[in-house]
Amino acid sequence: MTEDLHYMTISELAPLIRDGKLSSVELTESQLARIEQLDGHLKSYATVMADSARVQARAADAEIAAGNYRGPLHGIPIAVKDLCFTTGVRTMGGSAVFADNVPEYDATVVTRLNDAGAVMLGKLNLTEGAMGGYNPKLDIPENPWKDGHWTGQSSSGSGAATAAGLAYGTLGSDTGGSIRYPAAACGTVGLKPTWGRVSRYGVMNLAESLDHVGPLTRSSADAGIVLQAIAGLDPNDPTTLPQPVPDMTATLDAGVKGIKIGYDESYATEDLEPEIASAIAESVRLMESLGAEIVPVKMPGRLREYMDAWPVICSSEAAAAHAPTFPSRSDEYGPWFRGWLTNGAAHTAADYAEANVLRAACVGDLRVTMRGIDLLACPSTHRTPYPITHEELYGPIPSSRNSWQSRFTAPMDYAGLPTISLPCGLNGENLPLSLQFVGHHLSEQLLIQAGHAFEQATDFHNLHPPV
Repeated sequence: MTEDLHYMTISELAPLIRDGKLSSVELTESQLARIEQLDGHLKSYATVMADSARVQARAADAEIAAGNYRGPLHGIPIAVKDLCFTTGVRTMGGSAVFADNVPEYDATVVTRLNDAGAVMLGKLNLTEGAMGGYNPKLDIPENPWKDGHWTGQSSSGSGAATAAGLAYGTLGSDTGGSIRYPAAACGTVGLKPTWGRVSRYGVMNLAESLDHVGPLTRSSADAGIVLQAIAGLDPNDPTTLPQPVPDMTATLDAGVKGIKIGYDESYATEDLEPEIASAIAESVRLMESLGAEIVPVKMPGRLREYMDAWPVICSSEAAAAHAPTFPSRSDEYGPWFRGWLTNGAAHTAADYAEANVLRAACVGDLRVTMRGIDLLACPSTHRTPYPITHEELYGPIPSSRNSWQSRFTAPMDYAGLPTISLPCGLNGENLPLSLQFVGHHLSEQLLIQAGHAFEQATDFHNLHPPV
């Protein structure tokens, strides 16, 4: 067990800790040692909270020994994206502008993880402001599958740490794909909840009307465990949903017999790497063999037009969020995010209004697409991890960037629909491929159930990077 301790899942570890067969201190020390061993190269962590993690681990062991077991996260080492406020620990949001930002309170998601008894290993690196590029004064996480390859954005540290066995679960955020991209690039599970299912209080904003917070893990069940801990109404965030949070893993073993899965073959195959298209098609056939009903559907015909509204909405809301520091401290921002904020500040109210009309139309069209199905199957991203240099990632917004690249992710952020991304194989270069299921509002339990069924029939979630 000790040899592969770092790649075990929360679901596997929790009973061992509960029953006293493994201590939280032992588990935490093994994770800190692995971070010390590997993260000097991988650079997934912005801040390692070793001292407080040890305190939390000792407290967890004492509570469990006294019969006060809180649940499956009790004593489990996790980490959060460095957008989430942590009392007394700097929260930089990937930006040198906030290098000295030391919050005096915890984000609600951090409070809830602490209440669940989790052990906080630290804060994870990300692209600046949770957008596309990095601040030149801060580190870029390496993809643990292959150096010099895209790690996903913006929760790149969360993806790298989860994949490399440097945390048993992490939190990311998703505004246009930033849980799903790193999950896909790093070969992990990524769960983007329904908008409002998880509080954003104490989480630095990129674009408030699009931002979601959710887990990256190494199994669907683990994603359910983490989501269970962080979800629910929060009086500090008026956008959180009042609906009760169900037991996210209650239907874990229910299978997919009779579940209707929508599939738009052209959407999932055209203008796409052939290996991704093939893997998605094979995954859909597998779900059919497990008893799911595959239903042909059509994505909105105006999708390309709808995608062009995303940069206008996101950059405009980002400019509003950063108004206290931009443009007054613009020189401290990196070229990529500085350009994004500049674009956002230049948009007129009419630009923003027009973009939101397009967003509303997209949401309406998606309702039609999703009518009569339980889940939609499609890729998580338009391409597999690709070679990229630090010069590019530290540089300005590339001229090659276009909104169509986000067609598998941004529409679901527009609509606030929950999604789950799952490893579904490796390409010819032994880099991860990723399947995405999209659900209706508040259908996270079904997404976790479908993800688990897929994992029970495959071994892709047990593939690990060569680190």
